[in-house]
Amino acid sequence: MSAAPPGQQDLPPALRTAALWSAALLLVGAVAAGVVWLCVMLRFAVVPLIVSLLGVALLHPLSERLHRMGLHRALAAALTTVVLLVAIAGGGYLFVKALMDQAGDIAAAVEEAGRELSDQFGNLLPGEVAEQGALGLSDLAQRFSGAFSQGLVTGLSLAAQIVTGGVLALVLTFFLLRDGHRFPALVASLPEPYGGRLLALARTAYAAMAGYMRGTTMVAVIDSVFILIGLLILQVPGAVGLAVLVFLGAYVPFVGAFLSGTVAVLVAFADRGLAIAVWTLAVVLAVQQIEGNFLQPVIQSRTVSLHPTVVMLAIAGGAGVAGILGALLAVPFAAALFAIVADSRHGGLGSPDDDGTDADADAGKGADAGEAGTGRGDGDGGKG
Repeated sequence: MSAAPPGQQDLPPALRTAALWSAALLLVGAVAAGVVWLCVMLRFAVVPLIVSLLGVALLHPLSERLHRMGLHRALAAALTTVVLLVAIAGGGYLFVKALMDQAGDIAAAVEEAGRELSDQFGNLLPGEVAEQGALGLSDLAQRFSGAFSQGLVTGLSLAAQIVTGGVLALVLTFFLLRDGHRFPALVASLPEPYGGRLLALARTAYAAMAGYMRGTTMVAVIDSVFILIGLLILQVPGAVGLAVLVFLGAYVPFVGAFLSGTVAVLVAFADRGLAIAVWTLAVVLAVQQIEGNFLQPVIQSRTVSLHPTVVMLAIAGGAGVAGILGALLAVPFAAALFAIVADSRHGGLGSPDDDGTDADADAGKGADAGEAGTGRGDGDGGKG
């Protein structure tokens, strides 16, 4: 029998276990960092793929309904993609038009609010922050105006990248909608038990991501409509632009609602005075209370429910890695990750049933959402 290395017999078992776990964590971290680096290097292909996956998660029920009505899968996928294209084109037109027409007015109003706050409260921090935000918004408007009106090379390059990525995302969306039903059989054909477990993992992640996207979109539409009605009644300038800002901000939980509400209140304060600003604040708070106490529990209780700490950390991490786009995409992926963790804790990541349905649809119902960070419902989006 060979002698043990010097000192090994004196190493406590707990310390050896901690060393093994540390090595495993370092290896996982290195692999994760490599994957992130690879995604950043291939971002012109990865970003359209991610956007198409989110679009499929949102529109898959419409494509399936058209197919059940008798349309061929290719035709149903094409019509669904056209609906997505029309929605993107219409929303993009409204957003750009509101930005071009009203960004200057909103920036001036916010800057004026900053000056008034500074004059009345002794140049406190809120006024300075408002002025900085106004300068940033004004700079954003100038960049858009310069890119479109003067035909700058950078603006054309950015537009070409956006158009190319958008076309690629639409094409990928069409093929995923048309051929997505073939992927489960392809994954399940892998050697057992890897095929069944990988398929169950993919179904769980997709169901969580689809539920989050549909729930967030419904909440965003309702919030923006309520905010728009309130701002129009109060005759706040730039109401359409502010409503678009509220809709986009809904996809960045907590942070987006706070920023869009703050801008609306400052614009009302600068243009209509303190009384209208107070009423605008009341409208914003009322809409947020309706969202938090009614819309979120009713709409997203059947999908996913992430703890606020998890959401904030996901947003911060995504913004640090990929900026605004990372902040927008971080929460859906966090929802998918925590859904997988919740199902694995309850033994839900086994092999799926033979009929292609998700055998673990109800596996995570007993999870403690406050501790695990997530809770899944019926997972109706997992059939894609």
